[in-house]
Amino acid sequence: MFNRTRCLQITAALASISLLAGCGLLSDDSGGDQKRIVVGTTSAPSTLDPAAAWDGSWELYRNVYQTLLAFPTGSTKPQPDAAQGCEFTDTANESYRCTLRKGLKFSNGEPLDSKAVKHSLDRIRTIGHKLGPKDLFGTLDKIETPDPLTVVFHLKTPDATFPYVLGSPAASLVAPKDYPADKVREDDKVTGSGPYVLDSYKDAGEAVLSRNGSYAGFANRRNDAVTIRYFKDSAKMIASLKSKEIDATYRGLSAAEVRDLQAPDAHSQGVQVVENVGAEIRYLVFNPKDQQVNKLAVRQAIAQVIDRGALVSKVYQGTAEPLYSMVPKGVVGHKTPFFDKYGHADVAKAKKILKDAGITQPVDLTFWYTTDRYGASTADEFTEIKRQLDESNLFRITLRGQPWKTFQEGYKGGEYPIFGRGWFPDFPDPDNFIAPFVGKENAVGTPYEPAQIINELLPKSRREGDRSAGIREFEQAQQIFAEDVRLLPLWQGKLYVAARDDIAGAERALDPQTAMQMWELYRKTSW
Repeated sequence: MFNRTRCLQITAALASISLLAGCGLLSDDSGGDQKRIVVGTTSAPSTLDPAAAWDGSWELYRNVYQTLLAFPTGSTKPQPDAAQGCEFTDTANESYRCTLRKGLKFSNGEPLDSKAVKHSLDRIRTIGHKLGPKDLFGTLDKIETPDPLTVVFHLKTPDATFPYVLGSPAASLVAPKDYPADKVREDDKVTGSGPYVLDSYKDAGEAVLSRNGSYAGFANRRNDAVTIRYFKDSAKMIASLKSKEIDATYRGLSAAEVRDLQAPDAHSQGVQVVENVGAEIRYLVFNPKDQQVNKLAVRQAIAQVIDRGALVSKVYQGTAEPLYSMVPKGVVGHKTPFFDKYGHADVAKAKKILKDAGITQPVDLTFWYTTDRYGASTADEFTEIKRQLDESNLFRITLRGQPWKTFQEGYKGGEYPIFGRGWFPDFPDPDNFIAPFVGKENAVGTPYEPAQIINELLPKSRREGDRSAGIREFEQAQQIFAEDVRLLPLWQGKLYVAARDDIAGAERALDPQTAMQMWELYRKTSW
């Protein structure tokens, strides 16, 4: 089954998040500003153990853990990090070999060798945490360690996207002595080999980071220390930015807050906003376990009623645009199958869809969303969706919100009939917007097994080292999504980093996975 995700090639637009110039192959410990950078976000980690998270926790992981490969700012293909080099050793893309850099160590002094790599990745599959990234490694068969610096990955089937998985925080490397092979580490500590060490952590409070003196990898650190503060309320986060309590913000800004920060008076208060092209998407998930949602006509009628233009205009006001495919605009292979099939919102057409299926009474449905993950606009978004569906007189909608940790457990447990999710690319490839959502087990917790996608389209596309050669397969997969309406794309957002005027590097701080690379931030006064 293809529960793994992420692709290989992103478009020039997404790659233009910043230029690669100035990004060192090895860390530079001679520079950096001694004064701590403080960054605010509404996206707190759900856990500190990489084996148990496939979510925004990766933001922290990218800064404290190392991976064999990584995506330096501006890159569209994975580059060496803990590895000195990696390559497929066969023409079938079924055997992948990595050679590690010499002398690597974890923050506890333990050597980062081939056995540590094997331990790190094997435990993800052994633990099999339902909220973890195990499905990303669905094509991995076994790992061999012929010598301390060599790791060989044997794959079950050809998979040209496997290097991209190794470049994602899903493949974070951990110290074997501190991370059990068969269970999740449960304290509030991290033992990694990344650009920073975690000095202290307060759940949903803050993470205090300092420069890792033994780090050797691609990151050129422009500062010596970072504190990440986690806010439940974006309004408080913005107030802290304006009052100089924090230096920068990322994730969770509402459209109104972005406009406020872009206003001339905000600039006069010493605040800047950096806008980046992004592949962040929002979508609805339909759970077939529900008696009503299981009916194709109900799902198609919802797709026919929802007016994405009105939703984006009223709630996001220029910070997002309507999305008609799970593969967003700017990513290779993007098409608009939901617009092609359903066109503009049309209540009369939706009514006919339901009537033809023998449904003549309003359908009662409950929509669920998370209250503290994607920003303050999420509640407004679902209120607008409810308004549109209720006013059609074809549906009666009830809304329910839950904090992220509870929400995550709920949707993974199959408890919600319809729920909203956000998706940030694990790596820049259209595969990442198709594969994670199919299979008996997948990223959204609702089994979806379209045979053509699983058995034909994904395997064929993964045999192509040249990712653009698989465009036709991804176009077909998008069309199948539109026919089945098990997922309903809503909008695609832009990415914003707000910072004090004395902070530089914000335009380079987002990698292709939209994770904040804290090492790119620095104070202009340090020049």
